[in-house]
Amino acid sequence: MSIAKTLLALTLAATGSAVLAQAKFPDGQIKIVVPFAAGGGVDSAARLIAKQMQTNLGVPFIVENKPGANGTIGGKAVQTAPADGTTLLFSAGTQALTKQVMTNPPYDPFTDFAFVARVGEAPLMMVIPANQPQSKLKEVVDAAKQNPEKWTAGLPALGAPSHLGTLMFAKQGELNLATAVYKGTAPALTDVAGGHIQILIDSIISLQGMAKSGKVKAIMVTSAKRSSVMPEIPTAIESGFPKFVAESWYGIWAPKGTPEDRVQFLNKAANEAVRQLARAKAFENLGIEPITETTDEFKKYTAAYIADSADLLKSSGFKPE
Repeated sequence: MSIAKTLLALTLAATGSAVLAQAKFPDGQIKIVVPFAAGGGVDSAARLIAKQMQTNLGVPFIVENKPGANGTIGGKAVQTAPADGTTLLFSAGTQALTKQVMTNPPYDPFTDFAFVARVGEAPLMMVIPANQPQSKLKEVVDAAKQNPEKWTAGLPALGAPSHLGTLMFAKQGELNLATAVYKGTAPALTDVAGGHIQILIDSIISLQGMAKSGKVKAIMVTSAKRSSVMPEIPTAIESGFPKFVAESWYGIWAPKGTPEDRVQFLNKAANEAVRQLARAKAFENLGIEPITETTDEFKKYTAAYIADSADLLKSSGFKPE
């Protein structure tokens, strides 16, 4: 029996006769909206999982980038799409904090979407321009304190794990750090490489390529232990920041009102794709730690994440924009 048929059989067994009307799902293409520019960490993870789900289910998975407005242009496109399971949102923790970082959020990310699956997490990494003389975290902190006007940090999106990581860094380093908001990681990373901004803290997925090529300089990672992707880069803990541990995470949402049987089908399909990619070590090259959760576990994780992040935003003096 094929994986797609096995997944469908499991869903039928679990949900009973209510699924019979949905037995042909999915019978056409599924669109995955990424609310950030192509080439970033969210986009890379989305395309990896979409490809595996397409192989497993035998239907086309189309990834569409809709960046802008702090990820809410793409989010709104999914929220207002037909609630039939054929249009999904693939985003990071940014999605969860929409209400905390925007004065007029276009939706409530907790109540206006169906939680499908949380699929992975990854440590953050700090990079600076390759021609900057600093090579250690303490040197970066000292330089930013001495000449704060010469140091600006890029934020791929407000409320993104990179934003929270940057706030954590500034708070623990006692820095008054200027920031610039971008429409995703790729344009921010380009500006670091060009020396237009001096700091970017974001997922190791999206920064490692330019760091390994020498176009930007990696300073530290925010995991508790060194990453297997770039083991030569010290952790923030090793670099004198014992409380600096942060991560990026990735999830899939559907429009509110999507039939529960379809949500559960997609949850099982996403989890199976994650398990296969983990066995094939496909995540290792990106630095992603695979995660498989139920929809309830995903929702509970998000609620706790929102509470913790709101405290950090408030203590850092952040004001919604």
